[in-house]
Amino acid sequence: MKLLHALPILQSSVGIPFKKLFKDLPIDLKTNKGNVGQLLEQHIGLQLDSKLTDFSDGELKTNKSDSTGNPRETMFITQISKEIDNYIGSTTLKFEETKLYQKIKNLVFLPVCKDSKDRNEWFFVSCHHVDLGKHPQIKRQLSEDYDRILSILAHDVKNSRDSFIHTANGEFIQIRSKDSKPYNPIYSNYHKRYISNKNHAFYFKKEFMKYCRNIV
Repeated sequence: MKLLHALPILQSSVGIPFKKLFKDLPIDLKTNKGNVGQLLEQHIGLQLDSKLTDFSDGELKTNKSDSTGNPRETMFITQISKEIDNYIGSTTLKFEETKLYQKIKNLVFLPVCKDSKDRNEWFFVSCHHVDLGKHPQIKRQLSEDYDRILSILAHDVKNSRDSFIHTANGEFIQIRSKDSKPYNPIYSNYHKRYISNKNHAFYFKKEFMKYCRNIV
């Protein structure tokens, strides 16, 4: 399914309490954040699989927000363990060559308000389509963030006290730890050693969602 084909369904899902939007709500909806996204994928007819992107040409994300759409949390993008040597190896990939770029180059995200203790009353606040091909200013900032983050990672691997990577921030995106016990340290073939004691991932910062809400 192409993103544009699903966009009308996503837009029409805004403002409707979950009890009306979805037929069945999983018992663990409150504890498993990914269930909201999976419910939405099934609602629009997407197959749940492990492909790089949800659509054939783009990605679907949800993020926790208040009732006006103001983000309450960062938004997960993709883990980095399998790609680490593309970021800190002898030759690093350009932004447009990365899986990160493939994940976010054509993105639709829906802020979801979970303020009610009753999950039946949760609702999607709005729907935002961010096509980097149509928003060069966003793409430029993300590319600058990517270069800055790679520079920080390279510095930390060589100069931090534990020789590990740590949280690295740009304006719109960041890398930080994403893991639970038992932890999954990241091994670098280029450096021939572990460069973290936990898995890490790219995230959109709240600033990205705030910026995009005002222009798309």
